[in-house]
Amino acid sequence: MSKLLVVFGATGNQGGSVVDFVLNHPELSKQYKVRGITRDATNPKAQALEQKGVEVVAADFDDDESIKKALEGANAVFATTVSILERGAKEKAVNQGKAIADAAVAAGADYIIWSTIPNATKGSGGKLVNVEFFDARELVDEYIRTLPIKATFWRPGAFMQNVVDFWRPRPVGDGTYVVAGLAYPDTEVPLIDVVGDSGKWIGSFLLNPDKYDGKTIASATRFYTYTEIVETISKVTGKTVKYQNIPDEVFLSFLPPSYGVMLYEMNLFQRDFGAFGEKGKEALELGAAAALGTLTTFEEYLKKNPLNLD
Repeated sequence: MSKLLVVFGATGNQGGSVVDFVLNHPELSKQYKVRGITRDATNPKAQALEQKGVEVVAADFDDDESIKKALEGANAVFATTVSILERGAKEKAVNQGKAIADAAVAAGADYIIWSTIPNATKGSGGKLVNVEFFDARELVDEYIRTLPIKATFWRPGAFMQNVVDFWRPRPVGDGTYVVAGLAYPDTEVPLIDVVGDSGKWIGSFLLNPDKYDGKTIASATRFYTYTEIVETISKVTGKTVKYQNIPDEVFLSFLPPSYGVMLYEMNLFQRDFGAFGEKGKEALELGAAAALGTLTTFEEYLKKNPLNLD
């Protein structure tokens, strides 16, 4: 009899990758039926999942009863929540994560995989205290560790998909392009094709829950400097793309007042302390070994997903 895997965010980047990987894996597709959780079960992406044989259930992260219903009969859970970019959001985000974890335990699930982010306050030694949605994820980690359930804490790097918006090259006016940001040209960032590769890690955890129980797995293809990022964009697009560092005070002035400090400190944390901490490269090497199959390079991602700069 097949077990039930419940995937939160099934129509999103991470959850969608997990669903596709499990459905197409020769062993996992036999082990698990998949229930996809989304906020709107009527949207086209949700309907497309149903066509693949996925049970689609609508749930609201702020409605505990809908979360409990979504997890009825679950054996394994992949859980992620939406990052809340507003002041005072930490308590709300923590409560959402705890509600999922509590409902998973109440449903009798054996295993939960939680998509997490480093605690910026802790990782910066208390210097950066406003990245609330970062801190909230790791506070949920700590809570899950107190529960009677096997758990793996999955920590993906920066999404290659950011090149579409946050890192999109902007025309300078002379035929060349620039990517501008708070990071320095030699700042290293761990990149992951979150759509193409997330399932490669989650599938590995599902096949080996005892091996990964209690572990935090940093996940990305490798570290890239921002200079490497723009050089790769130039190579694939045939355009001249350069990186430009924006001074801290100028960067902050561009951001919306409602959550600008949060975004500023998020970028500062990644620049000055590293997305995976002091031992980031060691953590990433161990994490990469956990994935099933070959991971997507940034160049391969751009070739699969052409960036039109014209």
